[in-house]
Amino acid sequence: MRLNSPKMNVIIKACMKAAKSLIRDFGEIENLQVSTKAPGDFVTSADKRTEKILIEELQKANADYGIVSEEAGLINKSNNKNKWIIDPIDGTMNFLNGVPQFAISIGYEEDQEIKCGVIFNPVTNEMFCAEKGNGAYLNNSRIRVSNKKKIIDSLLVTGGPKYASDIKEKIFSEYVEVSKNVSNVRKFGSAALDMAYVASGRFDGYWQRELNYWDIAAGIVIVKEAGGFVNFFDEDNKNPLKKNIIASNANIHEDLIGMISKKYIE
Repeated sequence: MRLNSPKMNVIIKACMKAAKSLIRDFGEIENLQVSTKAPGDFVTSADKRTEKILIEELQKANADYGIVSEEAGLINKSNNKNKWIIDPIDGTMNFLNGVPQFAISIGYEEDQEIKCGVIFNPVTNEMFCAEKGNGAYLNNSRIRVSNKKKIIDSLLVTGGPKYASDIKEKIFSEYVEVSKNVSNVRKFGSAALDMAYVASGRFDGYWQRELNYWDIAAGIVIVKEAGGFVNFFDEDNKNPLKKNIIASNANIHEDLIGMISKKYIE
């Protein structure tokens, strides 16, 4: 790995330690204890176990840093300057069904900007990482977004809506509109990996509504450092941890924005 700053080393170490437990759990799907948080939104004992390991490792390095995590919520919330943004398993439904399309995602936020992050799929052993000003990498290789020039030739990825969504029809209508104007659209079930795949050029662009900040925090810096653009749109100022996102290469970005929303926030 070519990125070896103190923050990156802490994140990578935490990911690697948590991954050992997560791989064991993935191999024993039938024995997992599964509880329901809400219809269509599950949390497993593996989520909690992975999160616990991540938090312990991050706090060893910086005990006073804030933490925003899917299961534990806010830790040290008085620290608004330095935060770890954690998703222990992004793609839980895939994980529960034995689909190896899920990832550990950790972003480091300083002064309300993501400075570095890691998205790690422990099954495929693919670690996507980036640090502001130092580029984006997949394992030891530098990555860049695609150079696809026309939106009509593009392969895009999206997700949702969730079972409990109140705007299903809006999301479906956007999907139809985009599908009419691009080569094809995929739905893989992990927002973090969708962002990582845009950064590495596997997909040309990505959009999704009703995400949580921890789903895409690490992906923000990875896409940007790979030469891509990231925008948020239709933001809810009352709930800053909820995000609607568009990420793509520079060539198709404005066209994709035009299909999704004419009003967006940079």
